Amino acid sequence: MLGAITGDIIGSRFEFNNHRSTDFELFTNECSFTDDTICTVAVADTLLQGISFEKSLRNRCKEYPNPKGGYGGSFAVWLQSDNPRPYKSFGNGSAMRVSPCAWFSNDRKTVLDFAKKSAECTHNHPEGIKGAMAVADCVFHAHKENRSKEKIKEIAESYGYDLDMTCAEIRRTNTFNETCQVTVPQAIICFLESTDFESAVRLAVSIGGDSDTIAAITGSIAEAFYGIPENIKQQALGYLPEEMKNVLSNFYKRIENE
Repeated sequence: MLGAITGDIIGSRFEFNNHRSTDFELFTNECSFTDDTICTVAVADTLLQGISFEKSLRNRCKEYPNPKGGYGGSFAVWLQSDNPRPYKSFGNGSAMRVSPCAWFSNDRKTVLDFAKKSAECTHNHPEGIKGAMAVADCVFHAHKENRSKEKIKEIAESYGYDLDMTCAEIRRTNTFNETCQVTVPQAIICFLESTDFESAVRLAVSIGGDSDTIAAITGSIAEAFYGIPENIKQQALGYLPEEMKNVLSNFYKRIENE
């Protein structure tokens, strides 16, 4: 979960000002958590407290009504609705917030069920659900014994994603796109080409497009596979309010005791 948040914070200053290189300062005063972090923490809240994904997302996002970059248009309408209903979205919001689901059970079927439910309260288009389930599946396998990048690639491809492009090829032609069907495979490719957590997030930023969300998805898989270096972890935590850090602490304590 912190991997997604770290990727979000690092990528936040590049979402609307892409930087097509891996050479940049990871953390600056222009960085901030965005809706990606808020929604990821909301998903963790759901799992910890046993409340609905819908209720947790609405409650937490209303606590932070003006994050850096704002909320997506349809999601913002959903937040303000008196009678919220899923709106057939296939945006990448379902994929960027899903990572807590992958850590909360040692049973793959349960993980995928959590992922599906976390998506369909808003992103009930098949591509929106698929994006969340694919990312959760990759994260789940990345932190299991006998894990391998070959296996993670195989899993991602089983969802129908084409992972044959390289980061260099994506970087040359990429444009801003917020859909699962574009950004989820891009994020997975960045992870597959990486050598450690930091290089994964740097690659995610370097390909352009929806930088904070691509980095959040990449970071969620990279955390599970590599772990997060302590210096990067502490810098990322420094951008979060205490109550978010408390949710993170409680979440990691819970999964460590499982």
